[in-house]
Amino acid sequence: MTKLQQIITIAMCVLGTQVMRTLPFLVFSSAKPTPRLVQYLGKALPAAVFAMLVVYCLKSARPVAGIPALTELIAIAATVLLHLWRKNMLLSIAGGTLCYMVLIQTGILPV
Repeated sequence: MTKLQQIITIAMCVLGTQVMRTLPFLVFSSAKPTPRLVQYLGKALPAAVFAMLVVYCLKSARPVAGIPALTELIAIAATVLLHLWRKNMLLSIAGGTLCYMVLIQTGILPV
């Protein structure tokens, strides 16, 4: 890529990001109530995205000690327990990721 192409690519990314961030404020004014469909999507989509991420993460899981996806299941359990305990999504995600990385990198579980 030439320098000009890199500058154009970065500019298009910035423009796309700004348009996507300001578009909802232009479409949905504060004077009118938010449509019910948009409210429903705001409540339903976060859970759907996380469910999709879990399925995506487990699609290529390998068996450990004869149990399919044991490492991933332990990390998922850690994530769920952390979230039930502290109700903090950032802590839950970071804790589950840390748990998974420790299990993978240290070789605690036999393969």
